Amino acid sequence: MAADIRSILKKLETGGDPSLDDIVALLQAPNDTLLFTAADATRERYLGSQVHLRGIIEFSNHCTKNCLYCGLRKDNRRLQRYRMSTDEILAAAKEGAAAGLRTIILQSGEDSFFTGEMLAWLITRIKERHDVAVTMSVGDRTKGDYRLMRKAGADRYLLKQETSAPELISRLRPGTALAGRIKRLRWLKELGFQVGSGCMVGLPGQDVETLADDIMLMRELDVEMAGIGPFIPHPDTPLSNAKGGEVAATLRVLAVTRLVLPHIHLPATTALGSIHSEGREMALRCGANVVMPDITPVQYKKLYEIYPNKICINEEGPAHCVPCISGIIFRSGRSVGTGYGHSAAQSIEEQK
Repeated sequence: MAADIRSILKKLETGGDPSLDDIVALLQAPNDTLLFTAADATRERYLGSQVHLRGIIEFSNHCTKNCLYCGLRKDNRRLQRYRMSTDEILAAAKEGAAAGLRTIILQSGEDSFFTGEMLAWLITRIKERHDVAVTMSVGDRTKGDYRLMRKAGADRYLLKQETSAPELISRLRPGTALAGRIKRLRWLKELGFQVGSGCMVGLPGQDVETLADDIMLMRELDVEMAGIGPFIPHPDTPLSNAKGGEVAATLRVLAVTRLVLPHIHLPATTALGSIHSEGREMALRCGANVVMPDITPVQYKKLYEIYPNKICINEEGPAHCVPCISGIIFRSGRSVGTGYGHSAAQSIEEQK
């Protein structure tokens, strides 16, 4: 088996196209050290040692969806709901930019209160006032809304597939079809966004073949970023008693994704750091090159409870969390990125 894994790694290193069987074999590799070392070397070869910081503003926890795994689900009556005002959102972006962040992420539940026009207005104000890239993560929207956001200056859009299994996504996300999710990801590409997708590891009903399909789908979609984190059961959801994702399995999926998609940006997710005290550090050694500090005002952080026991919810603003995360990066032998952290293709285009 080790010899087979080495031959697959050699094929990927020399630019060969992986088969689905190759990806399954890597996900089942008996030697994590071999896999993680290869992923880290691939990250260094294609993206260097820089780790890009991207500050998240979670501006609303209202959601029209009823996903079985998410604490923001519409039917969770125990959650105290909030919406940040536009002034609060702009103030948080200002603090993030002042702390040196070069990307601001605007993230929310699927909240129709914030229209495409409102989001475009916010994007315009942020881009006018600060030298930052803007990433949007507000779920399923019309193509018209996506167009408004892109025209306003949004650089990136994160829309995670969560799982590539059609029957699984329809069960876990009532009212959502995988085909619709893929259609939107293609719209975003067409409109010129740098597109992020991703999956959860450890979902009930998921197996290694499903995870291999997740990675292959992201390759086919040619995404620029992939958010890969463990499924963490929330007590106020129908999946409260499910097992949840494991650290080792999540790191393995992260590493294989790096090997199969060497150019993309891979975050060391907060979710991974929430189930293991050194989760983000381990991810940085397995191919990750992005960390996303939460710069939401502290009075709202604890209310954006997609999953329980999220780390850093008591940190007071980016002036505190950015130096803290920078310290983690430095201790990992890496440097903090000073640019926008655009995709490799976008960076090449900007240099022309």
